Amino acid sequence: MNSRSIYTRLYALASGIALMLVFQAASAQSVKPLSLNEAISLSIQNSKQLKASQARIAAANANVKTANERQLPDASISGSYLRLTQPNIDLKLAKGNSSPGAAPMEAPKVNQAAYGIANVSVPVFAGMMIQSGKEAARYLAQAAKLDADKDKDDVIQNTIAAYSNLYKANQAVILMQENLKQSAQRVKDFSNLEKNGLLARNDLLKAELQQSNYELSLMDAQNSLKVANLNMNIMLGLPDKTELQLDTTVFKMDDKLDARGVEEFEQLAYQNRKDAGSLSAKEKAANANVKATKGEYYPSLALTGGYIAAYIPNVITITNAVTAGVGLKYNIASLWKTGSKVASAKAQLAELEANQARLTDAIHLDVVQSYENYLLSRKKMDTYIKAIEQSEENYRITKNKHDNNLATTTDLLDADVANLQSHLNYAFAKADALVAYNKLLQASGVLDNNK
Repeated sequence: MNSRSIYTRLYALASGIALMLVFQAASAQSVKPLSLNEAISLSIQNSKQLKASQARIAAANANVKTANERQLPDASISGSYLRLTQPNIDLKLAKGNSSPGAAPMEAPKVNQAAYGIANVSVPVFAGMMIQSGKEAARYLAQAAKLDADKDKDDVIQNTIAAYSNLYKANQAVILMQENLKQSAQRVKDFSNLEKNGLLARNDLLKAELQQSNYELSLMDAQNSLKVANLNMNIMLGLPDKTELQLDTTVFKMDDKLDARGVEEFEQLAYQNRKDAGSLSAKEKAANANVKATKGEYYPSLALTGGYIAAYIPNVITITNAVTAGVGLKYNIASLWKTGSKVASAKAQLAELEANQARLTDAIHLDVVQSYENYLLSRKKMDTYIKAIEQSEENYRITKNKHDNNLATTTDLLDADVANLQSHLNYAFAKADALVAYNKLLQASGVLDNNK
């Protein structure tokens, strides 16, 4: 073997090792520790719903600017240059002024004309339509901002729910793996007993069947974990293959009991709910819209000014013709056309007032229901803690009896399933308690204040 082939093989080996290290590094980079606050921050940054909300805010702010600009002066400039055929011009004035016996004046030859006009109009009074329009636009912009804040609360709550679901799926996998190891060891022990004639074949089959069921449950749990992880990655704008490692300390709700009563949460809701604030702003905008519509009954008044210049060869030249005055405009048809518009505006206002009353009832129900669900989640946690203690003790006693031939294999396997279920219930209850508490904060309108 020559030196060149040795170098070639060494280079290929080094390249393979380097490539393997790159793959390992890439695999290590795909694991991401993720706290709940970071998840919320990423979901807000990548939410398509919030991007649409920001677009609506921008449109509402543009409408405010448009309404403010209606009180600014209107200015226009126009001009024309015309080519004419030979017109017939009969100057009556010239004929009347001609002396007796004099030859009549010859009409001037006109084949072109040019003129320019500049006008400026400053609105003084328009039946309060301009001011009311500005007021309505400001309130609608405020409502758009509050709607966006409500959408943000929804995104936060959805992120918390997705984070909790991912925790549930992860805990299910961990618990199923632990139980599968115990089940495999049990099958191994039972197999040895069966070989030595100390255990019935049927009891070994029961243990093997339970192991198979645990394997199926683990596959389901792992699949659920993959789906939950993917859902979280999509929500946060992360690569699909990113493996998320959650901060489980956030689910320790034992020291996070909120001592506030339902009445206090309800008062917070009436003061801080974004949907209530948005509806109130829309109601004020509707009031302003009624005023603006009634303004069509009134005439409009404006200060006007202008400049005129004209040139018709052989006929007339006009320069420095400046005009100034007051313009008054009134649409008589408004007397019979505006009534229906006012009625429509009042109907929209009445609908918003009815929605306001309905929302008050909905807030009351939402807060009370969320509060009761939060209390229930706390009670479930306490119950499941006791259930874990009971199931572990029951399994210990049943196993001891089984080892002494005082309990059947079925009793032992049932006790094992009950113990697994109690641990799963407690893990899920912790996640549900976190979601329930944050749902209560959302119902009270203070979810974003706690993040």
